[in-house]
Amino acid sequence: MLDKTFNPAAVEEKHYTLWEEKNAFAANHEAGKEPYTIMMPPPNVTGSLHMGHALTFTLQDILIRYNRMKGKDALWQPGTDHAGIATQMVVERRLEAEGVTRHDLGRDKFIDKIWEWKAQSGGTIVNQLRRLGASADWAKERFTMDEGLSEAVRKVFVELYKQDLIYRDKKLVNWDPKLHTAISDLEVEQREVNGKMWYFNYPLEGEDGKFVTVGTTRPETMLGDTGVAVHPDDERYKDLIGRNVILPIVNRAIPIVADEYADPEKGSGAVKITPGHDFNDYEVGKRCNLEIINVLDLNAHLNENVPEKYQGMDRFEARTKVVAEMEELGLLVKIEENPMTVPYGDRSGVVIEPWLTDQWFVKADVLAKPALEAVETGKTRFVPKQWENTYYEWMRNIQPWCISRQIWWGHQIPAWFDEDGNVYVEMTEEAAQKAAGEGVKLTRETDVLDTWFSSALWPFSTLGWPEKTPQLDHYYTTDVLVTGFDIIFFWVARMMMMGIHFMGEVPFKDIYIHALVRDEQGAKMSKSKGNVIDPLELIDQYGADAMRFTLTAMAAQGRDIKLATSRVEGYRNFATKLWNAARFCQINGCKPVKGLDAASVKHPVNRWIVGKVGEVAGEVGTAIDGYRFNESANAIYGFAWGTFCDWYLEFTKPILNGDDESAIEETRATTAWVFDQILHILHPMMPFITEELWESMADERDMQLISAAWPEKLLDDSDANEEMDWLVQLISTIRTTRSELNVPGSVALSVYLQGANEKTAQRLVRNENLIKRMARLGSINLVDEAVAHGCVQEVVGESTVFINVVDHMDVAAEKARLEKEIANLDKIIGGKEKKLANEKFVANAPADVVATERQKVQELSEKNAKFKEALARLTSAL
Repeated sequence: MLDKTFNPAAVEEKHYTLWEEKNAFAANHEAGKEPYTIMMPPPNVTGSLHMGHALTFTLQDILIRYNRMKGKDALWQPGTDHAGIATQMVVERRLEAEGVTRHDLGRDKFIDKIWEWKAQSGGTIVNQLRRLGASADWAKERFTMDEGLSEAVRKVFVELYKQDLIYRDKKLVNWDPKLHTAISDLEVEQREVNGKMWYFNYPLEGEDGKFVTVGTTRPETMLGDTGVAVHPDDERYKDLIGRNVILPIVNRAIPIVADEYADPEKGSGAVKITPGHDFNDYEVGKRCNLEIINVLDLNAHLNENVPEKYQGMDRFEARTKVVAEMEELGLLVKIEENPMTVPYGDRSGVVIEPWLTDQWFVKADVLAKPALEAVETGKTRFVPKQWENTYYEWMRNIQPWCISRQIWWGHQIPAWFDEDGNVYVEMTEEAAQKAAGEGVKLTRETDVLDTWFSSALWPFSTLGWPEKTPQLDHYYTTDVLVTGFDIIFFWVARMMMMGIHFMGEVPFKDIYIHALVRDEQGAKMSKSKGNVIDPLELIDQYGADAMRFTLTAMAAQGRDIKLATSRVEGYRNFATKLWNAARFCQINGCKPVKGLDAASVKHPVNRWIVGKVGEVAGEVGTAIDGYRFNESANAIYGFAWGTFCDWYLEFTKPILNGDDESAIEETRATTAWVFDQILHILHPMMPFITEELWESMADERDMQLISAAWPEKLLDDSDANEEMDWLVQLISTIRTTRSELNVPGSVALSVYLQGANEKTAQRLVRNENLIKRMARLGSINLVDEAVAHGCVQEVVGESTVFINVVDHMDVAAEKARLEKEIANLDKIIGGKEKKLANEKFVANAPADVVATERQKVQELSEKNAKFKEALARLTSAL
């Protein structure tokens, strides 16, 4: 017999260990089954489980467990990402605590330290995924810097280079002066700040007392100005185009050029151009053939290209000094407050500098074309479909991808330089030496590759590429990628480009983009707000099943999840309901019968429930196949709690307590069979409790539930369905009327059916005692004429149902209560609708606040409608 209460902690570790011992997660390409493949987005080796992880890995696990039960060879390919910058920062911080820097150790010894750290601490998130119940094929786990993946990365780099799709160039990049590396646009966090706009006068060459006024938000970069741009149609400056101004402090003549980048409506209409330190200025400089001068070093300190008194000075210190000197020179015109966006490194937290440096780039526009076409033609589809537009926008405007990073942890670029600067890109140093010639001294490139370069190969490198392995042939193209919208650019687009280029096929058939998990008010979770919900704490408190089911039930396509712990607690109660249903089965001797043919049961209530099981299995399966996870959860929840527990078990009590032995035996067997099927259907969402109950409900099982087959529809008895559905509708109608009109539960009501046909009359005779017990009736009778007074009228099937309520309640008091409730809700709803009709409120309030207000109006309106219906019923009874 099961314990009285369900203790998640007692079963989770037990069953996960058993699954692993039995190799229940293992895919087998030699099994002759249809493959179903999901590539796990590899979490950073530095990471720990957060709510975003909990959502995405729960949904992936549901898909894998469901398709495994459907008889497919389901591979969930796990692994972790080396996370170049993040991991290097973690290890550097540990060394700093010991008073050591990576430079003290040198590159090789520092990398050894990182591998040591990975061996000791790098598997944290993998173990946390086990606590979540993730059924990945852990025996196939990969790491983006393991030997096989390293070979794949080198091969891709070499091939792209030799196809002229990778090149080296001196370009302006996002430079992180703390981490001393280039970072991508996607790793730059744009922050809104209150800055300043300084206006300076630049003297016009050859004309004393004449100036061109320019505005700048970064005075320190003026030392690298090489031009002033004005709009070609700006009448104020037409005569000055082609002349020079004298750059103050530096005393260098720089030209006035015409370019449409200068906005006549903004500031003075004249813009200082610093091609070496601004992306827009860089483009103007290229168009106007301006010199590019770099005035910063890798620390964002001023370098040897500025006057000596500024050399070595921090950029922000230099800003103050430049402004002060311009004021001394009488060239500071004014200073204005200026709200602006400033780029910060998302890892380092420091202001990013556009910096001119030698880097390696991929011609992303070339690789993007077939990746775009794949989505446009439907080879790969986005779910929800609207995310296609985000993908299109990015891919159609894609820029060269800077793939080099000036850090030590990562895939070192397979390029070697000779003393003349010639580059040799090969798989090995030996091959490079051979290409360069005997005796030529070579030095290896010290840069490593952007982490996303190796991650872009994940769908095929993990399956053995560049070798043509059976696994690669079997599992590629994968079925679905489940991920968040925030890495469509980082990862999804790059996997599409690399997969098509090297495999000739798209990496995924579907890309399911899930929403964000927010707090219960709809705010984004952040440590600074103190509203972060830790999934591991939820698992400790409520169990993994309750948390998983909560996320599943709330995962509606295109709608963010507003998570409250009360929701998790509610679904913990669902787990308790299942547990109690299992105990009910045990107490009443309902044990699984081997070889039971559920389609051959005789009693209408049993034939009805067997048919309903098939319906819900199909409904849940269809919803999972369509990535409508919330619908799948709601369907099985409604069936398990409502149809099975609230109705079927109640319907069967008279049978189980009766004296018809054959009916009792059939009902016990059917009850156990149906409960088994519920466990099957729930298993992908709630794997631990279902596996525990599956094991506990029978003396022995042929297999674990994880390996059992998904239920199929066995029976569809229209007569049984109609009878039992009629019974449910009739009892529900009476119960609803009783509840809404506040009729005490102790009152045995009288009910009359008028207009019933012969079939309904027979159903009433067969089920009279059951109806009276479950609806708490004193009597239920067939009548020929309508009952004119004291009754509420409802329609069930072809019959009019008269429910006598007036004789059992204080009608005046109930009417007054309902009218008061309606008036109060009308007032509240009216106020909220007035607020939502205010265009200023809708335009200025945060989107989540407006959405919450609209949701409240809908909820209150639905509640008010019920009160109005109840009042109408009561009025009609008088």
